[in-house]
Amino acid sequence: MLELMAKGGMRVGEVLKIRPVDIKDGKINLSDPKSGRESEVVFIPQKIVDRIKEYVQSKGIAPEQRIFPITYNAARVMVNKAGKMVGVHLRPHDLRRHAATHASRSGTPIEIVSKIILRHAHLSTTQRYLGKVTDAEAIRWIENLYG
Repeated sequence: MLELMAKGGMRVGEVLKIRPVDIKDGKINLSDPKSGRESEVVFIPQKIVDRIKEYVQSKGIAPEQRIFPITYNAARVMVNKAGKMVGVHLRPHDLRRHAATHASRSGTPIEIVSKIILRHAHLSTTQRYLGKVTDAEAIRWIENLYG
């Protein structure tokens, strides 16, 4: 669950709805996403696909069953507990924000972060996620580009 939010940029509610039948070829097909569209696609690394398939098989989850049949509150508690284990206050949406920030700081074009990872309709929404750039980060990028 945590990887889907932190690496796939998924919302906790989306993670809780996925079923094995929704996952194919490094993609998760979301039906009834928050955007109001009929469906959306989440792209995830193959190693996460493989871990999910292994988990599904070990738990005997049927193709049409939810992979994570827990409530939003239970997921929130789980994420908070994981954060405490590493000494940080962590909420589910922080993991989605991490996906965006990590991608952006790794040089991924903002259009990809916005439209593919976060699936935002407007670039301005993504820009709010990414926040401010520190002076040290600005200097590092300028040096990488022109130094």
